[in-house]
Amino acid sequence: MLSYFLNKLYYSLLTLFGVVTVIFLLFNVLPGDPAQMMLGQNEDSEQLAIVKKKYGFDKPLLTQYFYYLNDLSPLSFHSDSPGDYTYLTEGKYSAKSILKIGRTNVAVKWPYLRESFTKQGKKVSEVLAETLPNTIILAITAIVIAMILGLILGVFSALVKDSWIDKVIQVLSTLGMSVPSFFSAILFAWIFGFVFHRYTNLEMTGSLYELDDYGETLSIRWKNLILPAIVLGIRPLAVVIQLMRNSLLEVMGQDYIRTARAKGLSELKVIRDHAVKNALNPVITAISGWFASMLAGAVFVEYVFGWNGLGKEIVNALNTLDLPVIMGSVLIIAMMFIIINIFVDVIYAKLDPKVKLN
Repeated sequence: MLSYFLNKLYYSLLTLFGVVTVIFLLFNVLPGDPAQMMLGQNEDSEQLAIVKKKYGFDKPLLTQYFYYLNDLSPLSFHSDSPGDYTYLTEGKYSAKSILKIGRTNVAVKWPYLRESFTKQGKKVSEVLAETLPNTIILAITAIVIAMILGLILGVFSALVKDSWIDKVIQVLSTLGMSVPSFFSAILFAWIFGFVFHRYTNLEMTGSLYELDDYGETLSIRWKNLILPAIVLGIRPLAVVIQLMRNSLLEVMGQDYIRTARAKGLSELKVIRDHAVKNALNPVITAISGWFASMLAGAVFVEYVFGWNGLGKEIVNALNTLDLPVIMGSVLIIAMMFIIINIFVDVIYAKLDPKVKLN
């Protein structure tokens, strides 16, 4: 188990290094000067020079790349010269020096994702800390809805194969996979948040935390979670139904199922303890991928419903060319993919003894 995790960690770090490199190159070859983006119409030559020096934009691209790696690395190197970009005591790093080599400090710190261009020096990590939990809550709720309903409908559809009920479920699941999320979001917001508002008591827009009428106290609005979670869960729900139905039908034809029936086990026990358990592997694969992609794919859903999550923040950052927020968001999503993939491999081994941790 230990060697497996070390092996996974090694390849995960390589993958993350590749993602960091691509993110940096992608956003630093774009036309336009980042310093000018930050200053907007208030720029002048003196302010431009100050901003470029502060954020390292006056350095060659390769130097800026190493600065970026140094910012993200938990073990980093910092200059002893005030005014230098990597100066340790500027306050931007939450770092602790552990070694000094000449005029360079070796420090241990949390990854520094830099500062937002448009939020008056606010750190990207603070922006993500405010929005990412909302997206995670939304994604977990959506995936739970998709899993519970998808497994139930998938198993039921397989048990009544080729009946009219099976055909209705298949048509609805196909429709769910084909309808774009932004269209579903607009449709659900209009129908349940506007047309039938008096019956549902749901709003067209709203986030998890909202200010009271006096603008002083934040309160949790759980009802605002219902519509975006359902909409976000529609496509994974459709996928789970299809996968569970097809996987269960394949498993039901295996020899060990016939053996279990020959031993006199009830049909319920055969399906519950043998068929469903072994049919779950492809479903888990799909769900793991969907959960990670929800963190990125919730953009349209969050924007339509006014949900203050990572997706909505990415849209706002794109509109204002806030590159550090975009880069930090993409990096966080990539890390989530890596972590979830490792977690899924472990679940595979628990569900299916034939799967080895290599």
